[in-house]
This record gives sequence, C-alpha cells and structure tokens, in this order.
Amino acid sequence: MIAFLGLGRMGALMAARLVDAGHKVTVWNRTPKELPGAQVASSPAAAVADADLVVTMLSDPEAVDEVAMAALPGLRPGSVFVEMSTIGPEAVARLRDLLPESVGIVDAPVLGSLKPAADGILVILAGGSPEDLARARDVLTVFGTIRHAGPLGAGAALKLAVMSAIVSAQVLLAENLAYVRALGLDRSDFLDTLSGTALAGMVDRVRPAVESGTPPTGYALGLAAKDLRLASEGPGAAQTVTAAARDRLAEAVSDGLGGQDVTAIFAALLEGPAPGTAAPEAAAPAVLKINPPAVPATNGYYSHATRTGDLLFVSGQVALDEKGQVVGEGDMARQSEFVYANLGRILEDQGSSFDRVLHVRTFVTDMSLLGEHRDVRSRYFTGEPPASTTVEVSRLFQPGLLIEIEVVAAAG
Repeated sequence: MIAFLGLGRMGALMAARLVDAGHKVTVWNRTPKELPGAQVASSPAAAVADADLVVTMLSDPEAVDEVAMAALPGLRPGSVFVEMSTIGPEAVARLRDLLPESVGIVDAPVLGSLKPAADGILVILAGGSPEDLARARDVLTVFGTIRHAGPLGAGAALKLAVMSAIVSAQVLLAENLAYVRALGLDRSDFLDTLSGTALAGMVDRVRPAVESGTPPTGYALGLAAKDLRLASEGPGAAQTVTAAARDRLAEAVSDGLGGQDVTAIFAALLEGPAPGTAAPEAAAPAVLKINPPAVPATNGYYSHATRTGDLLFVSGQVALDEKGQVVGEGDMARQSEFVYANLGRILEDQGSSFDRVLHVRTFVTDMSLLGEHRDVRSRYFTGEPPASTTVEVSRLFQPGLLIEIEVVAAAG
C-alpha cells in the first residue's frame, strides 16, 4: 500500500496516476480532499499506518518537517519514505535524522509541471542508496523517467542547481525585454533574433506568455521564489545571478503574484517603468495586510502579518488547524513544530526567512516545557540567533494552547 501526503496541483495528479496504475493508495492533505479510487486518511500518521511506501509532495522544507513529524507514530519499520518536494539537501539530511533507521529514504524531486505530471513524463531526480531506490523504482516509474543522481540528498541538490539555471534565465529574459522596450526596439524582432541562437528553446517556452498574457499556473511564481531562495543559501550564496533573480521574484510575490505562473514575471517587468526612465515621485510606503493561503485562515479580527517597506511584522502564531482545533494538545514539541512551520510559510511568502528575523517574542504557559520548545527552535534558527524575548503567561486565548510566537523580520 502507498501513502501519498500532499494533494496540491502536482500531488493530486501524481496520486491519481498511482490509482490508475492499480496501486492501493491512501491520501492525506492539510485541507481534506477526495481522490477517486483512494482512501482518505484523517492524519499523516493514519495515512502511513499500513503503507510500505510513503510519498510526500509538499510546498517547502517547513511543511515536510511538520508532516514527517506528524507521520512518525504511524511509520512501519521497513517502509520507504520517498520525498518528492523541492526542499534542498540540508532539509533531506534533517529528514533522515528524524526518521527511524529502519525506514529507508529516497529524495526524488521532479522536473516538469502539470501536463507532464498528468501524462507520467516527469523527470525524477533521485538520491539515495541503490537498495532504497530499487524498492521505490516501480512506483517512481509511474510518474516518469528516473535519473539516479547519487547518494541521499543528491537529487535535491541537482534539482536546485537545475532550477537556478532555468528560473534565473527566465528572469534575465524578462529584464532583457524591458530593456528592449526602453531602447524602442520591436519585441518580436528581438525574440525572433534570439530564436536563432542557443536560447531558442527558452524563447519558444516563454513567447506565449510574453505575447498573450500569463497562462494558467503550472509552476507558481511563489514556488519559483522559494526554489531560488534555497538555491542561493549555503554553497549557493556564490550564485550572484541567481540571487538577483531571487530578489526579482520576491518583489513579484510581495506584489501579490505568488499564485500566478512563474511567467507572470514578464508582465510584472514589462508593465512597470522602463529602465532608464524617470520614476514617479516616491509616496509613503504602503502598509500591506498579509494572509498567505498556505496558512490556516484567521478569525477575521487580525491579519497574519503586516508589512511596510522591508519590515515585516508577523502576528502571534499558535497551533490551531483550519477548523480552529488545537494541534498537539499537551505536546509542546508538536505545537512548536506547527507554529514554526506556519511562521516559515509567512516569511517565505514575503521573500524572507528565519535568518532574516530581527526579533522573536515567545509566550509559554509552562516554563518547565521550554526545553522541548528549544529543541524545535534550534532547527529553524541555525546561525546567530535573533533578538529574543520569552515570557511565561497564565493562559493563551484558547484552552490547550501551550505556546504563541510572533516575529519581526526583514522582508525581501
């Protein structure tokens, strides 16, 4: 039996292919979704309880950490965990440390978007031991062609390297087109000329978006921004072109384009002031109210975050799910994991990250449980820590909550 965790646009198509191939599949998604032919589980632990193979297809490293932690109680010894999200090699190593030694693991991010996912022609960049990969191979071939990149983490690393090239090239071409406009040249002449060069494939890929508007979302701009953020960390910090493309995409996310296809960057740059033209007189920085769709909705009395300029103020986050139910009642570590995962999504939505947090304020109802919280926190604040305040309070706004955390951060 296969457990499939994460039914986003890509995940739903991939899980459906497993069902169509005759596999017995149990699915779980943060927002419950039905998948014809599959069983729907109430939790990650319930989904994996009878599974020989577990597949995760999630949005970011924080989501993978959270879901893997929730699945732990149900994982069977001898099962194989196949992580197919784009999360980078460091997150894969963290996942290996989290999972029991008796559970095999393969990192297998994919190249391709919605149509290749539906048609089963994705390219799977797999990392892991030959033994673990052999146990997952029959399932992975349902999704497409496997390229074994090397030991565990190699698939995740190769995915970031490839995305650094592909996405940065698209952002570069978008800037080129804005430059062409400023020069007063004909856009079609420019694209036709490029079509006769080594960039012909890229031109063919983006020309429909340039000439007729942004297509339906296949690869979300917000996910592209996340991928380049991961690709410009650690050894990737030397990639100056990737860093510049990352910042361009982060600006587009801040402008509300995160849910559109990555090719929306062309419209974003072509509709703005042409390079070299006078900018309008600067107005006072706007105050943005931010409620990312990846985070459970508020009760309507507050926003998850506000932003002015490059300053981001994130409201106190607690362990409440979409239905307003406490997650991990009585479990400080579980609640802390949930809270940090939500903080990570809000920060990422605004082109920020935990290493750009300026101040963190933590409220706990029992200071004796602080050690359990610190064990979780240390996985998110890995460098020099930010300014910090921790306060014990008699209670939080809903019974069962043990911790609430708010942050101030530098946005992208």
